Amino acid sequence: MDAVDHINVDVDSLEPCYEFYRDVLDLELVRPPDDFQGAHAMFRAGETVVTLAETGRAENWDKRGLDHPLDKAHLAFATDRGPYETLIDDLEGQFPKQGPYDWGEFEGFYFLDPDGNLLEVVTYDPPEGERTRPLLTHDDVE
Repeated sequence: MDAVDHINVDVDSLEPCYEFYRDVLDLELVRPPDDFQGAHAMFRAGETVVTLAETGRAENWDKRGLDHPLDKAHLAFATDRGPYETLIDDLEGQFPKQGPYDWGEFEGFYFLDPDGNLLEVVTYDPPEGERTRPLLTHDDVE
């Protein structure tokens, strides 16, 4: 295998997730919901296609039980330092231990979409000037 071609994400309600992936994550829209017979939307993140599919299978996911995001299945997006910091500002406080995390060569911050799918945004860019947020590590999670 050479690369990930696409990822399908189950959502309960397409519209709020569509707006979140389009407006908050700023993914490139490939096909809007009205291009599909079912409730779907297709985006591009770099070379990978991310498709939202309204299946209702996310409805039993309980984000209240998420003490920390490490070692749990998630979808990660890479971006530059500016959008990374903006997402942290906009989405922190959803659950304990969201980050940001020090992963050696990059930083990562975890958050939930409107249906509770666990996502991560990472940046390989160092911060400009002094770091404004302390970085967590895998060892910070009990």
